[in-house]
Amino acid sequence: MAPHDPTPLDFSALDLDRRLYEAIETRGFLKTTPIQSATFSLIQQGLDVIACAQTGTGKTLAFLLPLLQRFLLAPADAGRRPSTRVLVLAPTRELASQIEDDFTGFAYGTHLSSIAVYGGVGANAQAQGLRAPADFVVATPGRLLDHLRAGIARFEDLEVLVLDEADRMLDMGFWPDVRRIVSDLPVGRQTLFFSATMSDDVFRSAAQIMRDPRIVRVGGGGGVAENITHCVRHVGSDDKATWLAAFLHRSRGSALVFTRTKRGADRLGRRLAAAGVRCAAIHGDLTQGQRTEAIEGFRSGRFTTLVATDIAARGLDIDGISHVVNYDLPDSADSYIHRVGRTARAETTGIALTLVAVEEQDALRTIERSLKIRLQDAQPA
Repeated sequence: MAPHDPTPLDFSALDLDRRLYEAIETRGFLKTTPIQSATFSLIQQGLDVIACAQTGTGKTLAFLLPLLQRFLLAPADAGRRPSTRVLVLAPTRELASQIEDDFTGFAYGTHLSSIAVYGGVGANAQAQGLRAPADFVVATPGRLLDHLRAGIARFEDLEVLVLDEADRMLDMGFWPDVRRIVSDLPVGRQTLFFSATMSDDVFRSAAQIMRDPRIVRVGGGGGVAENITHCVRHVGSDDKATWLAAFLHRSRGSALVFTRTKRGADRLGRRLAAAGVRCAAIHGDLTQGQRTEAIEGFRSGRFTTLVATDIAARGLDIDGISHVVNYDLPDSADSYIHRVGRTARAETTGIALTLVAVEEQDALRTIERSLKIRLQDAQPA
């Protein structure tokens, strides 16, 4: 375990580039979160880092800020040919897009450029950005491999590889793709692992591609956030949709509802809409445009409820979600952590509600034992 001090720090004490500090002030950020405090100097020093912290604790800024600061202090040599300096791999197109948006916001007014590379949209514009090339590339593994095989993406001079939501990439079966990508990267690069959970699989996978990594866990990394109220409602499978519609009508705020399957998401979305709930559904069979429209409608408040499968919702970073509802029980404790982490972000509070039928009760007890929590009984709808 790397020695670190997770005490929040004033951003003004970090001696940041003026442009970065102005971007932070614009967003109203005053102090670092514990994961940002714990990793800032390690990343700036160029060390490999495995960082574990709960979702919603500012992990994206934890790697973006020190990297941006480092590259602004030490720009690429004037005589050196243009090259990509940082590659960020993310498990979903939504997360890749959000990371690139964050980069754009913080790097505004600097010379640093970025591009997001993911499936579901045309590849030509991405190819142009890779050929340019952009300083920061944020990509999903599958689409990036397409560009590598076509000889478009080149990373001979890459300085930093970041794996965001590394545990999700393992869960989703992306590790063989990640290994193929890593084989095309310089051996002497810096590698950063950011994860909400820290399983043996994560450690073993990290060891394959990292050099003497510093390990940082803060804020109960690997567990659930303390500012989430965990509730359970025992209700029959056939009655879940009716109960949930009544609950959503009397609840304030916004709700992210998880289903196990794509068909289940569509079916539940239709039933909630028929009951007068302003909702949209997202899953992997939708086009990128349809997914973006649903997410932006939810973000803006046009929809108060978003029904999603696990894969579609991974990486969603939407402030102000008051409720996460497990309509179908998650398949593991890690999945539960990632689902409920969509609420209570940035030190706010939230409610995680799980609907459990009789046949799901044993699976719920397994999750409770693994996470060492006990879900409270929810009030009737």
